[in-house]
Amino acid sequence: MIDKFLTKVFGSENQRYLKKIRPIIARINELEPSVKQLSDEEMRARTIQFKEQVARAVADARDLDDRKRREREILDELLPEAFAIVREASVRSTGMRHFDVQLIGGLVLHEGKIAEMRTGEGKTLVATLPSYLNALTGRGGVHVITVNDYLASRDAEWMGQIHRFLGLEVGCIQNDMDDFERQAAYAADITYGTNNEFGFDYLRDNMKFDLATCVQRGHYFAVVDEVDSILIDEARTPLIISGASDEATDKYYKADAIIPQLRKGEKNEEDKTTVGDYLLDERQHTAVLTEEGVDKAERLLGVGNLYDPSNMELLHCVEQALKAHTLYKLDHQYVVQDGEVIIVDDFTGRLMKGRRWSDGLHQAVEAKEGVKIERENQTLATITLQNYFRLYEKLSGMTGTAETEAAEFDGTYKLEVAVVPT
Repeated sequence: MIDKFLTKVFGSENQRYLKKIRPIIARINELEPSVKQLSDEEMRARTIQFKEQVARAVADARDLDDRKRREREILDELLPEAFAIVREASVRSTGMRHFDVQLIGGLVLHEGKIAEMRTGEGKTLVATLPSYLNALTGRGGVHVITVNDYLASRDAEWMGQIHRFLGLEVGCIQNDMDDFERQAAYAADITYGTNNEFGFDYLRDNMKFDLATCVQRGHYFAVVDEVDSILIDEARTPLIISGASDEATDKYYKADAIIPQLRKGEKNEEDKTTVGDYLLDERQHTAVLTEEGVDKAERLLGVGNLYDPSNMELLHCVEQALKAHTLYKLDHQYVVQDGEVIIVDDFTGRLMKGRRWSDGLHQAVEAKEGVKIERENQTLATITLQNYFRLYEKLSGMTGTAETEAAEFDGTYKLEVAVVPT
């Protein structure tokens, strides 16, 4: 009740924020006539002057925190004129002029917040404002993150016209690039790409032994398009780089050889006793050794105790071999083509080339079919998108539906949501 009364008297937090930034928007509009008088060369010269002003402001910073504070202050000071310059550059290079709502969105992003803007408000154009302003610092890592390669390429070319008009370099990360091309893209003032490309490049850089071969320069400022999809929906999705392990594969053949000698058993539900070497439940998709089966497997393998820590890997291979023989049928769950076991999709019936069952099961099926066993993959590097985006010194984003996830944005990333009026 009190909250409602205070909101009625003073306005909501969002309304108060919009009221606070209104004079800045007015100042940008006041500068528009004078900026229009500048020639193309004079506009490009302003970019050089802006960079020099930022460099002078942080030149004698005592430490990193002092540098950040000075950087923030000088960028805030330059913001009205920088936004006015970008607006005019956009008119001259693309024919599009930033409206006031887009200026508000750009200001929200520069302050490291999430801008909720309706679809059709021109979010792509909004991102040019804070990315230009923050690129003036000359620090590596002004990244504009999109949801797919096509949008990254389109935006880098389309919006890049504005930045290039003002003398900045624009890069774009694409899936088929080699390290030299990626280094060139990251060396640009502003870099476009997808969340996966940025994340995997970070992982690959962390696996390199020579800093000179790393492609990323840093993680200073990110503008994330469709931020709710990337930072909330896919946040805990791990990015994984894997490679073949050094483990020997002969243990799978050894385990496979004993399975045909094991006898399928049954469980007496009345007295709970079991007969046979293993119990099979096709409905629950399980196959487990009985005590009798464990004893028999130990004799056949010539080991004293399968449950001894030194034999745990062999026990695991036996369990997977049992599943491969009893639950995975040729031409049902998989096919064999050109000496390779290929998984069949349960729902579509399509062959899933390149996909492999995990935890040694695929190797067990390969042993069963007598084809070459490929080594198990092991995780070499991994990071979640959530942890990757926490690397950025300043993080911002745009979406049409952020207010509903405002609590999660605040709790996970310490990001505030500002609803931009239409």
